[in-house]
Amino acid sequence: MTSLNSHGLRFAFGTLTVLPVRVTRWDRQAARAGMLCAPLAGLLVGLLAAVPGCLLLLLGSGPLLAAVASAAVPAVLTRGLHLDGLADTADGLGSGKPADDALRIMKQSDIGPFGVITLLFVLLAQVAALYQLYGQSWAHGAVAAAVAAVTARLALTLASRRGVPAARPEGLGAVVAGTVTVRAAVAVGAVAVAACAGAGALFGGYGALHHALAVLAALGVAQLLLRHCVRRFGGVTGDVFGALAETAATAALVALALG
Repeated sequence: MTSLNSHGLRFAFGTLTVLPVRVTRWDRQAARAGMLCAPLAGLLVGLLAAVPGCLLLLLGSGPLLAAVASAAVPAVLTRGLHLDGLADTADGLGSGKPADDALRIMKQSDIGPFGVITLLFVLLAQVAALYQLYGQSWAHGAVAAAVAAVTARLALTLASRRGVPAARPEGLGAVVAGTVTVRAAVAVGAVAVAACAGAGALFGGYGALHHALAVLAALGVAQLLLRHCVRRFGGVTGDVFGALAETAATAALVALALG
């Protein structure tokens, strides 16, 4: 079990970040452990995203530049793969083509108009939400960056549950699809939501509730996208996982900026 946990951490950090972690096992058992560890990878990404935002605020840059920095770090730490997946998924969904044709569009290296528009508005929403939160205080912005990153990876854990098929027989989607039991996914989700609520408790009782509800709302939005993608494509792909992560992160930030 200890060895499997180690391989799971390697899988999570090696596939979901650019950190120099070598994935030593690429089987479904390691993928299951990796998807259960995905929120931990998100926590590290979120904390690293908060660092430049807080530093820029302390140096007197103002909340806008801090927001841009915090939004840029997750893209750097994933080599833009999640954003690329979001754009490809938008192109596939926007094409209106049958599943096979839509999947072929998603595999192309270029980005179409639907992808460009989606990227533009998602990044604008992330920066706008972080700008408002950093405008409240550096702590609000830092906690939001961490919570959004954890929520993004938690959405991947839930998308890896049994009953969600892979759209293709190859790729990351095929490796992780259906590997996580529903019970394990719910357990990891409960722990992650509780941790995010605990972070929100730094701002009082309402802060704890606000952060927990923001995570749940973001996961709900991601699940709606997941259902639509499964219905349109016949299952999940690596691109769909990237789209789910960016959607959940953006929805969490917007929910935290409200109220």
